[in-house]
Amino acid sequence: MSSPSYIVACKPAIGLYGQHDPSAVLFEDGAPIFGIEEERLTRDKHAVDTFPERAIRACLDFRDLELADLERVLLPYDPKLRARIRRHYVTDAITAEGFARKVSALEETVVDEIRSRFFPTRQVESKLESIGTPIPPVECLSHHRCHAASAFHPSGFDDALILTIDAKGEYDSTVIWRGTPDGLARVRTYEHPNSLGLFFAIVTEFLGYRMFNGEGKVMGLAPYGERRPEIERTLRSLIDTGVDYDVTALTRRWGTGYGVRQLEAAFGRSRNDEPGQFDQWEKDLARTAQELLEETVCEIVDAYLGASRSNDVALAGGVALNCKLNKTVRELEAVDDTFIQPVAHDAGLALGAGWLERRPADVETQTTAYLGPEYGTDEIESLLETNKIRYGKPDDLEAYVAERLADGALVGWFQGRMEMGPRALGARSILADPRTAESRDRVNRYVKHREEWRPFAPSMLESAAPEYLIDGQPAPFMIDTFDVRPEKVDELEAVLHPADDSTRPQTVREDQHPRYHRLISEFESITGVPVVLNTSFNDHAEPIVNTPTEALKDFYGMGLDVLVLEDCVVEKAAGKTGEGALEGDVVAGPTNE
Repeated sequence: MSSPSYIVACKPAIGLYGQHDPSAVLFEDGAPIFGIEEERLTRDKHAVDTFPERAIRACLDFRDLELADLERVLLPYDPKLRARIRRHYVTDAITAEGFARKVSALEETVVDEIRSRFFPTRQVESKLESIGTPIPPVECLSHHRCHAASAFHPSGFDDALILTIDAKGEYDSTVIWRGTPDGLARVRTYEHPNSLGLFFAIVTEFLGYRMFNGEGKVMGLAPYGERRPEIERTLRSLIDTGVDYDVTALTRRWGTGYGVRQLEAAFGRSRNDEPGQFDQWEKDLARTAQELLEETVCEIVDAYLGASRSNDVALAGGVALNCKLNKTVRELEAVDDTFIQPVAHDAGLALGAGWLERRPADVETQTTAYLGPEYGTDEIESLLETNKIRYGKPDDLEAYVAERLADGALVGWFQGRMEMGPRALGARSILADPRTAESRDRVNRYVKHREEWRPFAPSMLESAAPEYLIDGQPAPFMIDTFDVRPEKVDELEAVLHPADDSTRPQTVREDQHPRYHRLISEFESITGVPVVLNTSFNDHAEPIVNTPTEALKDFYGMGLDVLVLEDCVVEKAAGKTGEGALEGDVVAGPTNE
């Protein structure tokens, strides 16, 4: 029997390769077997301007490999393709404000041009040298082609329309593709700076949040807005929407500063300098921007569905994290089915790069995103005992935790392999009772330390989706939005968007995460509701926890009541019986000997 072949696909965030969300994925014989974002290891949100050294080392450690054991290292960015928009970079540099800035921008442009043309992989190779030598061949792949592969190859579709939408690849910002069993074909390209991702980022910065970080908050703010014709007229005077959209009046300079200044001039008001605090006008702007984004993408889908032989649509790129947009695409009359890559942003490029090595028909349909590290109960018990932390091991863990949730406890839930992507899916989650607004408000105020208007999402048994959701269907990745059936609204108050009774569910099957499925089933047996509130296990502005130590730190720094680490349960106060300890309680330290 031949030895397995190994490839690491990594998305750097250095120099020519972007600024944020570096990641690495290990492929064994063409299938992803381990993947992690660098931020989970550095504990720096988005790991800006970082090479994914820790992520690559974690991939190698998963199979006890050396760098030399790899056949290749794949990079989902091809700097040579930047030449397509060289003129834009030069113009941007020349028109920069101030002489010093002009000189600096021109020098940077020239250096980048030399690097991208003559040394496209040298910067990465020099970073790999710190991991080991000899360095395997390093291959560059197109950014948007990798996004497209991440959406189409694991979709299960034989033939589909694919949209990849983000701020910028090498020269492209939105690309329409056709996917077939043989691969991907480019149908149309919208070149940078004509960027929907950058347009929405400019609105995000105008409303006081940060580019590449606050777009989801603006999406969540939008349903609180009302139609305001003067806002819509002003925005439409600046941009063209629809299949031939043009947003360059705002996006012609890289970054958001130029566009924000254009909005300030057009609306006659300054950007919001109090992030999280909004007047009604700002809520109305968020709604308008969201609606114009949806209008544009839906017109593109309607116009190009004929490019494929089916009415299936696959989406990837950072804009595809907009779950409200995904709902409008899914609900188009002409669309039969959709697949959105759960790691839709740049961290998912590593997945697409590895899948590009294979024919789409040979890639298994993606049903989970549990690609990260896991920790055994023995290791966790050793950690707890070393730190003299009292814990218990209930005979029926799922039943015990379900009872605590039903009694109102806020639970940190740490189980199995960590999720890859921005959504916690029952491996590194904070859980609560979904039935009351009080539950939602407690999680916002005492646990997540974030704006109280922001909604939460549910995890529900997949079998219950048709009962609770209009057009309910499997949605395992918490990246699509559904309307809740009116008769079920009262059962899900904590996981509804307060402004429109929509929700962003994760549906759970037993084969996807057996222990999480059992927990939700036990909660249903107690309450009659097969749903729990699920939000990511992290404090405000930090990445999702990776290790048991990080989970303990957040547990004691948050308003959580219970922490579940594999088979072990830690509580801050007396158990639900008031008798002071879990059944099977273990007291760490000498008293446990």
